[in-house]
This record gives sequence, C-alpha cells and structure tokens, in this order.
Amino acid sequence: MTARLPSLNGLRAFEAAARHLSFTLAASELNVTQTAISHQIRRLEEELGIRLFIRQNRALALTPEARDYLPGVRAAFNDLRLATDRLLRKDDDKVLTVSTLASLAAKWLLPRLTDFQESHPGIEVRITTSTSLVDFQRDNVDAAIRYGRGQWPGLRADWLMADELFPVCSPSLLRGDKPLRQPEDLRGYPLLHTSNANSDDWRLWLTAAGLPADIARQPGITFDMIFMTIQAAIDGIGVAMGRTSYVKDDIAKGRLVVPFKIALPADAGFYLVAPEGRREPPKLTAFRQWMLAAAQNKA
Repeated sequence: MTARLPSLNGLRAFEAAARHLSFTLAASELNVTQTAISHQIRRLEEELGIRLFIRQNRALALTPEARDYLPGVRAAFNDLRLATDRLLRKDDDKVLTVSTLASLAAKWLLPRLTDFQESHPGIEVRITTSTSLVDFQRDNVDAAIRYGRGQWPGLRADWLMADELFPVCSPSLLRGDKPLRQPEDLRGYPLLHTSNANSDDWRLWLTAAGLPADIARQPGITFDMIFMTIQAAIDGIGVAMGRTSYVKDDIAKGRLVVPFKIALPADAGFYLVAPEGRREPPKLTAFRQWMLAAAQNKA
C-alpha cells in the first residue's frame, strides 16, 4: 500500500522554516503570514504524527526526526524545480551551460570559443564561473572544467591539458637600469602572487631553481584571481608565476616574456567533467570533441 503524501504547502513551509530556523523568515519568503506558516507546520506534524520543531523563547530548533527528513524534502523540491525548468525551457537542447574558473575562462576558453560557435551555430554556450565544485543537478550545469588529478566519483573526466610553472614578465623588465637576466635578479623586483590554489607556486619554483624560498616572502602584490596577476605582469608591475594555459597566448603575442629557462611541471591538470550514467545530449558531445581538439591545438 502506497503511503499518502503529506500536504505540499506544509512541506514547503517546513523546508523554508527549517532552512531559516525562523517562521518569520519563512513567511516572508513564501509571501504568507507567520500565522499561516505556524498552522501549516502544525497540520504537517499532525499528518506525520511526528514533532518537527522544538519551539523555544526567540529560537527554533529541529528535532532529530526533522533533521533526517529535511534532506529528502529539500531534494524533492529541487527535483521539481529542475523538472519545471526543463519543461518550460524550449531551447534546453540548444543551450549548453559550462562551469569553469574565471581565470581560465578569461585567458584560455573565451579567446577560442568563437571557433566553436562558428562550427556549431545552433548551440548557445553559457559560461558560469565559480571557485567551488559545481553540483550538476542543483546548478543545472552540463559540463565543467576542473583542475585536479581527474579522480571525481560519479563523473566522467576527459584530460585536456597540463600546466608548467615558470616566471613571466613584461618585455620592459628585460631592459633598463636593473635588467632581469638571472633568477637571482628576482630580489630586485616585486613578485606577483595569486591566493588560494596557486598560493604556493612561487615557493615551489624557487626551490626547484635552487634559490631560497624566502624570496617568495619579499614585498609584492597578491591577487585573488590569476588573470589579474597576469595582467599586472603585462602592465610591468612585477614578475608573476605563470601557468602554461594562462600565459600561452600572451607570450605568443609578445605581451609577456619568459626570462628564465627553468620550468616546473605541475602535479595536476585541467579536465572536462560531466556526470556519468546518463544519456549524453548531442550538444555536450559536440563541445567535448571540440574541447579535446582545442586543448591539443587542433582547433
């Protein structure tokens, strides 16, 4: 015998109140009164025969049963939203949403994307940038470009390219009163850093070059995105630690130069990832084939 589903309005009230831990905020979100939220929660508790909230003075807490119930309710509403979105989006099979790092999008993907659009005029590419790992179902994303070692459970990962680490600078720094000729000359220049994932690049390269790692701590400038670090190097502000995928085009066009011959292989690379175990839409197959070719300089 199939169990009867509880009231949808009661479940909506429960999910919102549990997320905010406030009947007042839940009422504001759902555009109803606080009294209505309270009645819906009480009716839901009666239907389930389970107490969901512990009501205290100026505070609201979930019961253990409610904490167990909440993830399933939240996932169900998310599935409903995604299903409705797919139903109403008539162009879903023509829109490809790709998540990537902002710096990779700016310095590598966007300059090449025109080629894909010319080859596949019927596919509209939407780029979304984030430093966190994407949730494909929740974020309605078709594919993502991730940096790592290619081991993500439940995802298909196609290797795109690996980086090398090496200093880069404006050609102007090779001239002037203190030309940058040898790695030891770095002591006379501001070092440009990128925080978070790339924060250790300078120390690793200096160690490989046989120089004291404390050079990395001399006065410099730190940016939160690598494309900003690279732009500062182009502008002659200092010397940046470049990664192949971010500086290749700027070197080819003469905006950056590589002052030394020492390059350090990175221990990870970029991958195109997408969920496994589902039928792949033609738009994603076309993008994967193009990306693999572009990464190998065939597109």
